[in-house]
Amino acid sequence: MSDIELIDSHCHLIFENFEKDLEDVLLRLRSRGVKKLVHACCELTEIPKLRKISHEFNEIYYSVGLHPLEAKKWELSSKSLLEKSAQEDKRVVAIGELGLDFFKSENKTQQIDALIPQLELAFELDLPVIIHCRDAANEMIDICNDLSKKGKCPKGVLHCWTGTPQEMKQFLDLGFYISFSGIVTFPKAHEIQECAKIVPHNKYLIETDSPFLAPVPHRGKRNEPAFVENVANFIADLRSSDLGTIAKESTKNAKDLFKFDLLS
Repeated sequence: MSDIELIDSHCHLIFENFEKDLEDVLLRLRSRGVKKLVHACCELTEIPKLRKISHEFNEIYYSVGLHPLEAKKWELSSKSLLEKSAQEDKRVVAIGELGLDFFKSENKTQQIDALIPQLELAFELDLPVIIHCRDAANEMIDICNDLSKKGKCPKGVLHCWTGTPQEMKQFLDLGFYISFSGIVTFPKAHEIQECAKIVPHNKYLIETDSPFLAPVPHRGKRNEPAFVENVANFIADLRSSDLGTIAKESTKNAKDLFKFDLLS
């Protein structure tokens, strides 16, 4: 596996279910060729832990932001706190995970009030955004289109893609990347699989979203970054390609978006 370089573009490792064996998790991901990973931030209280873990393990970079399901925690001071956190640590490679989730929550106004300042901050800092979008594609596209018309839409990625090919095209037209998780391996994920087949070779990433959504053949288990190889293999089959090509393309795309090499 040493000749394969993979990047898990979205995971969560500071949760309790990684406390006892994090070192082993890191050993396993290294054995599968995972050279870098982006640890997504869900709420501002996670930032000290993320800073600590990213300085302990060279593979780990991270984002800072507020998840839409935590939107009620957004305060007037949140934007400046995020700005300070992003500027004082070069291991921060993105703002997020931000976005909209109308599947689990209907507090649309609250979510949008937390989303807009984070999008603005990412543009101001020239950092990409990691977007969580569930049952909210039209609203998210409208918001990003408005920013784009003003010349102020940040670059970024739609993480854990679950949309349609038509929705994907609209996000691609806005300049975003599309990231595929273990969901793409699920038998009934036909539209997501279609998206993985047709996404341009220079516009997709791969991720695990650990500890959630373990890919086939690990379904039902705790997900971990080593399993990003399963996602890559599945996409290789979908695209009539091979693991080496998918690893090379997705890794280049992640580096282009997150600019790790400028930070090392």
